[in-house]
Amino acid sequence: MRIRDRIVLITGASQGIGAATAQVLARRGAKLAITSRSEERLHSLGLPGAFIVAGDLTSAEDRRRIVENTLSQFGRIDILINNAGVGTYAPAHEAPLDHARAIFELNVFALLEMAQLAGAGMRERRSGMIVNISSVVGLVTLPWSTLYSASKYAVCSLTDGLRAELRPYGVHVMAVCPGYVRTGFQAHVLAGRSPSSVAGTRERFAIMPVQCAEAIARGVERNARMVLTPRVGWLLVWGARLLPRMVEARLSTT
Repeated sequence: MRIRDRIVLITGASQGIGAATAQVLARRGAKLAITSRSEERLHSLGLPGAFIVAGDLTSAEDRRRIVENTLSQFGRIDILINNAGVGTYAPAHEAPLDHARAIFELNVFALLEMAQLAGAGMRERRSGMIVNISSVVGLVTLPWSTLYSASKYAVCSLTDGLRAELRPYGVHVMAVCPGYVRTGFQAHVLAGRSPSSVAGTRERFAIMPVQCAEAIARGVERNARMVLTPRVGWLLVWGARLLPRMVEARLSTT
């Protein structure tokens, strides 16, 4: 899909991947609506012409308001980028259930309703794109981040199903599965911390938010089904598929 002059709504846009994606798409000529809980951080991005609509995506009322205000401002939404998310490093077998519910509420249910709300107009126009930010852990479960992995697996499955459902309406749905991106994600998890033993590997293959954002933009332009970045992440994915016992054993000992 051509990006120039498209109306793009980005969630979780105040920092990290969301902020970088807003900046990259703005340079490509998109007309942006950006949302997060912090209006101050959204303004600090310094994106001229961007429509700022702050809100809490875990609130159904806020989700509707964000979409309605964007439609009032621009008249349509061409591309929805569902980026907002949260995680935890607490073991699933002892994690508080309210943490599990909070993760799925933002990562899955908010994403789904945003796709429904923004997708309604896309179906009517028979044109549009929904981009769901999942993760490489939505393809390979990390045992120190099981609940987050489970939510991102759900995002991948949901994306595949939505793509098939919406294709007859001319709406394309794309999944994005980043590996480790240098953002503030770890500082905002609900509990725990990643094992120190994975720090070296993580840093070796880490990318900057702008690299992820550029990959997202290229995926949008070519109507990709899935974007996995960096591409070295395919080694983990295919290793888990071809040698599942070995990869599982290796991950469980890190």
